[in-house]
Amino acid sequence: MSSTDHALEEGKAIPSLVPARMDRLPWTRFHWMIVVGLGVSWILDGLEIQLVSLVGNVLKEPQTLGLTTAQVGLLASIYLAGEVVGALVFGRLTDKWGRRNLFIITLLVYLIASGAAGLTWDFWSIALCRFVAGMGIGGEYAAINSAIDELIPSKYRGRVDIGVNGTYWGGALIGSAVGLVLLNDDLVPIEWGWRLCFLIGPVMGLMIIYLRRHIPESPRWLMTHGRVEEAERTVDGIEETVRRQGGELRKVGDDEAINVVDYPPVTYREIARVMLRDYRSRSFLGFSMMVTQAFLYNAIFFTYALVLKSYFGLNDSSIALYFFPFALGNLAGPLLLGHLFDTIGRRKMILATYSVSAVVLFVTALLFNAGALNALSLTGLWCVVFFFASAGASSAYLTVSEIFPIELRGQAISFFFAISQLTGGVVAPFLFASLIGEGDNPARGPLTVGYIIGAAVMLVGGLIAWFFGVDAEQQSLENVAKPLSARERASASRFQGTSPRLPSVDAQGRRITPVLPPDEQNPPPDPTPNQNPNPNPND
Repeated sequence: MSSTDHALEEGKAIPSLVPARMDRLPWTRFHWMIVVGLGVSWILDGLEIQLVSLVGNVLKEPQTLGLTTAQVGLLASIYLAGEVVGALVFGRLTDKWGRRNLFIITLLVYLIASGAAGLTWDFWSIALCRFVAGMGIGGEYAAINSAIDELIPSKYRGRVDIGVNGTYWGGALIGSAVGLVLLNDDLVPIEWGWRLCFLIGPVMGLMIIYLRRHIPESPRWLMTHGRVEEAERTVDGIEETVRRQGGELRKVGDDEAINVVDYPPVTYREIARVMLRDYRSRSFLGFSMMVTQAFLYNAIFFTYALVLKSYFGLNDSSIALYFFPFALGNLAGPLLLGHLFDTIGRRKMILATYSVSAVVLFVTALLFNAGALNALSLTGLWCVVFFFASAGASSAYLTVSEIFPIELRGQAISFFFAISQLTGGVVAPFLFASLIGEGDNPARGPLTVGYIIGAAVMLVGGLIAWFFGVDAEQQSLENVAKPLSARERASASRFQGTSPRLPSVDAQGRRITPVLPPDEQNPPPDPTPNQNPNPNPND
């Protein structure tokens, strides 16, 4: 970056219209490019997890890798560990290096590692590839959520973010369909089918990486990293594209500007201060939402096959067919309910989705315990539960990505993502699997208690969101959480916490001089004691 690109050479706070210009954009093909180009991350994650769960039994065959049952289970944990590490590492880098750099890097990491998994020869080689592929997908969560929220206009931000997060289940559906073909040894030789499965994701990624090359860097990220002129030029290019695609742009007034300074790189100590002191109620909100939805999801999703087999006697091939309606319910919820988070509001819809899913799960638990359900009716009730829970879970990712300052947005997403994966991905499946009884007719009581606990957890999550949530619908990100580099201080509110303290010097140690509005740059002199402040010409 040249010195002329750095708009804060004189240490002054610079007014910028970048946020206002981005938020007033109409919806055009440019935004669809962002949705498709960036939203594929969740499809890939769903595809990966579903395919690997299907490939597991095949990898135990001597014609393949000859793994043990314990090694197959360990592969899932290794992929999860990779996601957590990737989210934390790449989450910090996306705040430091930029959104665009990272959503290119993380996709390449995934493409290479997932493709290489199809060429592995033993447990340790495939374990390494699964760990690195997980790192790529974990990094995608931080980089992509940040980029989507900062590039999509505030009017549409909620529905887009929720819908994109929900497409995980579209990937799972694709993975199931592909598995039915490639893992059928009557169609594809067993020694080749599992290897081809690992190439499906990279093939999809190669088609998408072309789109990502045309997605610009977040102008908001540029603005808050001292590159104000580059941010303005980027918005100029976006506006030209929007006009060319038929969009009409309203004029943005100078009163919509935000003053930004050259803020020093955010340290871990400052992240702790912002999240644990300045925005502690928001941190509690993000933690509770992410953990509660992850607990419910992983508890039921990772044990649903065991439940259908243990209590209803279904075989493995029949269970695979029951997955399709389950996944369709999860996919439909965010797509059909997402726009309500922008119109009805965040807090109301989060409370509604969490609470309805909790109530339906509670009723399901009672019916299950009474023996009033068969495999089909239980799956139908699960579809209803997760139609609402899936929208709620997606709103958890939306919430943690928009309620913290932009300078640490990626790191906030990665932090809460890691917590949810560790708690939901480790504790919940183990707990619920242990509640499933042994034998041909296991006791239903312990699992019923588990379902009731899951319902209570979701209800608590919804109530916390109601009391501690932020009304972020159709609000500029800068109004939801003032950037650390903003010269103005955001006012504190009952739930949103106080604003972080702003520096008096920039990153180079130069004193910051605020930019005053024109009518304040040359204020009239104060009246002296001998002057009449309101002279009457008739006196």
